[in-house]
Amino acid sequence: MFCVPSTEIGAIMNITKGGLVLFSANSNSSCMELSKRIAERLGVEMGKVQVYQEPNRETRVQIQESVRGKDVFIIQTVSKDVNTTIMELLIMVYACKTSCAKSIIGVIPYFPYSKQCKMRKRGSIVSKLLASMMCKAGLTHLITMDLHQKEIQGFFNIPVDNLRASPFLLQYIQEEIPDYRNAVIVAKSPASAKRAQSFAERLRLGIAVIHGEAQDAESDMVDGRHSPPTAKYVAAIHPSLEIPMLIPKEKPPITVVGDVGGRIAIIVDDIIDDVDSFLAAAETLKERGAYKIFVMATHGLLSSDAPRLIEESAIDEVVVTNTIPHEIQKLQCPKIKTVDISMILSEAIRRIHNGESMSYLFRNIGVDD
Repeated sequence: MFCVPSTEIGAIMNITKGGLVLFSANSNSSCMELSKRIAERLGVEMGKVQVYQEPNRETRVQIQESVRGKDVFIIQTVSKDVNTTIMELLIMVYACKTSCAKSIIGVIPYFPYSKQCKMRKRGSIVSKLLASMMCKAGLTHLITMDLHQKEIQGFFNIPVDNLRASPFLLQYIQEEIPDYRNAVIVAKSPASAKRAQSFAERLRLGIAVIHGEAQDAESDMVDGRHSPPTAKYVAAIHPSLEIPMLIPKEKPPITVVGDVGGRIAIIVDDIIDDVDSFLAAAETLKERGAYKIFVMATHGLLSSDAPRLIEESAIDEVVVTNTIPHEIQKLQCPKIKTVDISMILSEAIRRIHNGESMSYLFRNIGVDD
């Protein structure tokens, strides 16, 4: 499990402050809490910059101090207006580039559009587009956390450090969940089984997988390339061409592979946004005898009516990190708890600025975690 020894905590303050500038690219004040925490851990002040929206909704960025020859770290947490958030970041990166910054490192804990990283019918791979825009604007390095798919790192032609929040969530389980030894780690679908397996192995717990849930938007069934052509279209290609027809997928009734009866169920995933699948999983686990249900996720988007639905559901607690601000959602739903991950982000910034190895931050973390 990730833990910073006392010698490392003291080292966080050992930073060459003269060549480092820390900016927050958010015009929304509620999104600046993480930036302030990171600056406090590093012992530096936030850089002076104005980010605001013109009356015509254009984004304007005005850097109010010199960045020439300096390492600039731009922290951008995603607000509900994700497209404005992206423009704020791109404009600030470009402003630093044209102001002769030595390097421009983006600290983007939650990478937006990360779910759109695969081709769907006649859509597009938006994550690739966004990566290209960031590189073109002048980004020289990216620090992010728990990318939805690790392959997104390949969309960039700059170094990418994909940090992990799992050590902090594991620590929360051990310290905040009484009798966690009587728990079982649950994957709400086979797609998240690898993550659940990693948690279970580190906590020495059992694992359960829910199979047969309703088809979600990311399944292969909505991918046009996997749709079998109808007979009339096959004949139109060539009268003598006989292409084997694909058998349509059909999910079986919902089943739980693993024993959850009389146990604490801990559902783990990387993102919790639309909560319908989590609510359905919680109901299934309750029916199978689980007496307490926790949901653990790195990124708590919690869009729309998610707080109300969670409050009215069988879920006992939802634990997310502060990669995304959700103070308003916490007021609406006391079941939502937050884990602070500013420690690992500030340590990554310190190591990159000082030219030190990043391997320490990935120690004891497997490539599939």
